[in-house]
Amino acid sequence: MTNFEQDYPESQNELKTSDRILNMMKKLFHQIRKLAHIENEVDYEATIQGISSSIEFKGINIWILSLAIIVASVGLNINATAVIIGAMLISPLMGPINGIGLGIGILDFELLKKSLKNLGIMVLISIIASTTYFLLSPLNEARSELLARTAPTIFDVLIAFFGGMAGIVATSQKKQSFTVISGVAIATALMPPLCTAGFGLASFQFRYFFGAFYLFFINTFFIALATFLIVRYLHFPYKSYIDPIRQKVVKRTIFIIATIILIPSIIMAVRLVMETSFNSASTRYLNEIQKSPIMEKAQIISSRRDFNPKKSTITISLIGEELSKKEILLLQEDMEKYGLKKTDLIVKQTESVVNANMQTEILEGMLNKKEQQLSQKDSLIQQLQTSMLPINIDSNLASHIRKEMQVQYPFVRSFSINNAIYQHPQEMCADTIPTILLTWNKKPNETEKRQLMAWLKIRLDLDSLKMIE
Repeated sequence: MTNFEQDYPESQNELKTSDRILNMMKKLFHQIRKLAHIENEVDYEATIQGISSSIEFKGINIWILSLAIIVASVGLNINATAVIIGAMLISPLMGPINGIGLGIGILDFELLKKSLKNLGIMVLISIIASTTYFLLSPLNEARSELLARTAPTIFDVLIAFFGGMAGIVATSQKKQSFTVISGVAIATALMPPLCTAGFGLASFQFRYFFGAFYLFFINTFFIALATFLIVRYLHFPYKSYIDPIRQKVVKRTIFIIATIILIPSIIMAVRLVMETSFNSASTRYLNEIQKSPIMEKAQIISSRRDFNPKKSTITISLIGEELSKKEILLLQEDMEKYGLKKTDLIVKQTESVVNANMQTEILEGMLNKKEQQLSQKDSLIQQLQTSMLPINIDSNLASHIRKEMQVQYPFVRSFSINNAIYQHPQEMCADTIPTILLTWNKKPNETEKRQLMAWLKIRLDLDSLKMIE
């Protein structure tokens, strides 16, 4: 035993313990790396060939894309999520985007050029097809599925990036997982923004067009970026050129193109992160200031948030007692607590001298409107409850009807009567109508059917009755 070990036994024990912990951590890291290692399962040649072939855009791919765009547009138009998902599964848009990431990753200029060209053609055809559909569609209201594609958030960036990673990892494996690739097509949602852009053009609502196209660009960029990163992580071989001068020119050209794409995309992504952060912070701020003692005698009746990287603004309209300049200043100072230092607060309120009677009138008007709405809802509920009352057919009545029908209408084999709810999507309403389901021993003519229905209405004391054969 050394003098150090004799003099400092506790330090020696601590050193041995830390060594054991360090060794355990190294073993754990090595095991995790071994489990996560996928390079041995990568089929480089098949992956490059598969992505290259998926970039081709002619013949059947044009038909598939056009039809998928129309299907997705119909789904967005009628707010049908299942239809939108189905359209995303058959869309060929992922091919050129993966081609862009792969082309940059392996320094294949021809592949990159072809991918960019075909992606541009696909986008153009998609917008033309969706715009044409929405011009012809009788439904021109922007529903929730459409509106969801007009304002990108940071979550869209995360979905596109990690979804793109999952897609290229699955594509590169010797045993490709169709489930993963299909899931990526749904998650990254490339097609709905293009359909929404078409809706914006067809309805001349250009904020929808630019918002949706912005979302598509963000998705495209981060899927391509994820593809590039995984291609380099998996050490895909660079494309070899016989002429070294040609290889140098290709490298320089690809670097310039990648830079041109990368710089605006990063700026847009940073702006998107800042906007998402601003919206989140401003929502918390607006919720909290309403609980502030300053706002005890005032109420926020509307608010608007305008994001700008240099100077954002929050505008609130108040009703109630007018706030003093000092109180407004305190509200502005509170903004720093929520990370809103570069944000101006604009408070709109009427002058207190002229406002007393006006505020009373506004409040009374709002209360009267609420009472009318509640009264209308109560009336509607009563109507629905009345219309939903079941047809009252007890066992005795059913037995009598069956016997009478056997004698008067022997061509009836069986029947069932109940209420049925009939939905009317175009009118956005529903009807509850008593309905009879009939099967025949021998199919009657139209006169016999009319006689049967007229008798049933009288017998059951019904104003209307629908027949299903």
